[in-house]
Amino acid sequence: MPGSVEVKKLFLSSPKYAVVGASKDQSKFGTKVLKWYLARNKDVTPIHPKEDELEGVRTIRQLSDLPTPTETSVSIITPPKVTLGILEQAKALSVPALWLQPGAEDEAVIKYINDNGLGGKVIYGGPCILVEGDGIIKSLL
Repeated sequence: MPGSVEVKKLFLSSPKYAVVGASKDQSKFGTKVLKWYLARNKDVTPIHPKEDELEGVRTIRQLSDLPTPTETSVSIITPPKVTLGILEQAKALSVPALWLQPGAEDEAVIKYINDNGLGGKVIYGGPCILVEGDGIIKSLL
């Protein structure tokens, strides 16, 4: 079941986080998600191909630049075509869990998740960390 409580708990149990899709645009969801982590003092790294820093945090260029990908849950707020490439990298890097914000997936992305046995690691199909995140963190305490 995509976005099950178990996957959300797995996601929010990580010591580190990364956000793909944050930008300089304060109104965009990627930036709102990045700020959500920062407001909760989470160890978060924005991933952006061109910017050097976002919200005062140093960025890295791509997922493979993460120092410890196996300990980093990744929030993805990108168009589905971009999401697909990120999922491929995440699988190769053994990222423990990924949260696709609403709109980051399409049929091809969902097919990739199912074909590659990533169903137990990926949250998709609607839930938003901005809405559900705090409740899940509380449930982990």
